[in-house]
Order: sequence, then C-alpha cells, then structure tokens
Amino acid sequence: MDHNYAKSERKNIEKYQDKGYKSNYNVKDDGLLDVATKKKYKPEEVTVVKEYRYEGMSNPSDMSILYIIETADNNKGTALIGYGPSGDINAAEFFKAIPKENYKS
Repeated sequence: MDHNYAKSERKNIEKYQDKGYKSNYNVKDDGLLDVATKKKYKPEEVTVVKEYRYEGMSNPSDMSILYIIETADNNKGTALIGYGPSGDINAAEFFKAIPKENYKS
C-alpha cells in the first residue's frame, strides 16, 4: 500500500488518470463493468496494478479500496469499492476471484 502520494481517493484517481487510467469500473453481477463502454470482464481478464485502502475521517467504518486496473484488452482504469461492514459483497467476491498472479502490488 502506498501512503506517500495522496491521502484521498480523489487524489489517487486523478494521479492515475494522468497516467492513462481513464476508464471507470464497477462490479456488476459476476463481472467488472466498464461504465462507459458497458464491456464486462471476468476475473481472469483483470490485473490489479495497485490498491489503496481508506478509512473515513469522521467515521472509521466508512472504508473503501481503490483498485488500479488493467484489462486483458489493454484498457486501464480505476474501481472504487466499499468494504467492511457496509461493503459490497459481490465486489469483494469478484476481487477475491482474480487470480493471485494478476495482482502486481
């Protein structure tokens, strides 16, 4: 985990957008969905370049993970996913299903 560059999700998203990670992804059903193109990716088609974990300033139970992602067809982008007690279970299951060798960080 990299705590040195930015303290907020937004700052890290902007940092990676400047590096070409322009797509935004959400987990939909059993796949990772590119919000703009509506293309869906399976876990084995996704590489996690980096991940950042955050806790809410006023409420530590507000937790999120920012995933920096590259896909098998060379798209790059980010996915901001809630985790913890109020997290998205489908998103957690999707990221657990990504093969370990597809995690670079």
